[in-house]
Amino acid sequence: MEPTNTLEASLSGGGKIPPTLVAAGAAPFWLTVILTGVGAGIAAALLTRFLELVQHLVWPGSGTLLDAAAQAGPWRHILVLLAAGVITGIGQIVLRHLSSGNGIDITAAIWFTAGRLPALRTLGSAVLSVVAVGMGASLGREGAPKQAGAVIADVLSDRARLSDEQRRLLVACGAGAGMAAAYGVPLGGALFALEVLRGVLALRLVLPALVASLIATSVSWIALPDAPTYVIPGYEASIPIAVFALLAGPIAGLVSVAYVRAIAWADRNKPKGWRRVIAPPLVLGVLGLVSIQFPQLLGNGKDVTALAFTGEVAPWLLLALAFLKPVATAMCLGSGVPGGLFTPSLTLGAMLGGALGYAFSWLWPGLPPGLFALIGAGAVLAATTQGPISAVVLVMELTGRDRSFIVPLILAVATATLVSRTIEARSIYDARLTDAQLRARLKSREPSAH
Repeated sequence: MEPTNTLEASLSGGGKIPPTLVAAGAAPFWLTVILTGVGAGIAAALLTRFLELVQHLVWPGSGTLLDAAAQAGPWRHILVLLAAGVITGIGQIVLRHLSSGNGIDITAAIWFTAGRLPALRTLGSAVLSVVAVGMGASLGREGAPKQAGAVIADVLSDRARLSDEQRRLLVACGAGAGMAAAYGVPLGGALFALEVLRGVLALRLVLPALVASLIATSVSWIALPDAPTYVIPGYEASIPIAVFALLAGPIAGLVSVAYVRAIAWADRNKPKGWRRVIAPPLVLGVLGLVSIQFPQLLGNGKDVTALAFTGEVAPWLLLALAFLKPVATAMCLGSGVPGGLFTPSLTLGAMLGGALGYAFSWLWPGLPPGLFALIGAGAVLAATTQGPISAVVLVMELTGRDRSFIVPLILAVATATLVSRTIEARSIYDARLTDAQLRARLKSREPSAH
């Protein structure tokens, strides 16, 4: 049986998710699921290509963003990031006037407004996020396709006149489908929608999430490659690697707690009034200055994570980025720059795991350094999202590997999540809720006394 959900009771008039959630009005509901998948796939493809265009225009050159930034002169770093800050500042003021309200966070919308979102403002924020991240802001690119998928689901729910419960599920599915299409992770996107965003991993909810994510991913293949995000060697698990996972997991959990609290602090101290225009150029200007020495800080961190997964990042750089990357992400978020937190969390874990792995190699030499980074990435991702199942599946899909490292990965994920959840019940997405919203969200997780 599923636990009683007091928040759901207050919103839908019952203590549990209705068994007829996807059965009542089946035809309209499933049609909206299909259309949501199609729309999320198209939106993810367009936004991804737009991001690549922005990146190519401001960071010209062949190869990745990291390659282009490493070859660029110091003034380009400063001027591009300052320009990104100015665009963000002005954009935030414009978005503020598109609708009333105090935010467009998808998690809050799912839990407290039955998934209803201000469409123009949310889509505008998605486009602004793509521009900022493409120019080098230290945030994730998945935020934009998640927002687009959620808005599409919300609009279709209005047209189909779905119930609040169906809308809430569909918006989570739309956000997960957008993420699935952007990264080519249909199963991980579906699990992320339910486990992390919806907060309920129930069997009867899985099928709509899977259908939406599968359709979105398939549609995105029209413009995006069907290939793993990270290409890694065929690592093999061993007893020493399992020992490392057991030791590194709790450390990853503790680091994740600090990261979640830093994100919460940054989000709650976002600038207000005229400071919304000033803060982004100041913060991104500082990021541009620091990126002259550390170009790995620019963007979502995908490029340096890929290098860490193959053991191509020096130990001192791993340690430096394990500190600098989360600081840069929190500063960007705190200044009002819109963007995602998924890939930056993965990058933090990869840097932390890689650094811990080099230390472990002194005791147990001969182990592949890239595998340490991979295990650390999965552990921090699970601990920050409070989604251990989706984290394991996402790492497998992102790398295109099935079970070669599954045992140590699960060990690290389980211990990291246990430690983080014991100390800090919030996920990195809950951290952006208000105190009242957070109390209601956490209360809803408590099991029923019946």
